[in-house]
Amino acid sequence: MLEFNKVKIEAPEHCNIILGTAHFIKTVEDLYEALVNAVPNIKFGIGFCESSGPCLVRHEGNDEELRQLAAQKALEIACGHSFIIFLKNAYPINVLDKIKQVPEVCTIHAATANPLEVIIVETEQGRGIIGVVDGFKSKGIEGEVEIKTRKEFLRKIGYKLG
Repeated sequence: MLEFNKVKIEAPEHCNIILGTAHFIKTVEDLYEALVNAVPNIKFGIGFCESSGPCLVRHEGNDEELRQLAAQKALEIACGHSFIIFLKNAYPINVLDKIKQVPEVCTIHAATANPLEVIIVETEQGRGIIGVVDGFKSKGIEGEVEIKTRKEFLRKIGYKLG
């Protein structure tokens, strides 16, 4: 048996998604600590798929709505030792280094506010993430107007000096 599927994930308004793979049951608590230590007012929910023992979706967070959403989406993905984080009041750029420093984290598949499609393979043994479709197909190459708009946006949100 070898089947391919996809799980669609959309971030709620003003949220971002981080999807990755890790290992070990304490991952969900270590990710929680990394996030609360990264950004003072961050709100988030984490879902973590355990792939041995009882094979449950473990979940944590400091926002109940995001926590429940992360648990539900993790169950839809249901791939061994994968995790999904929904976050508000922060961007992935604010937390990715902290997440990557969690000893159990193996891979980050996506960090985005775009809609995601998680491409999954299923065998007799279980399921795994093959990859993701992050957002939409490129439509062209930016010109001078788009370059100016990009630079203005980064300054407006405070990521570059004025």
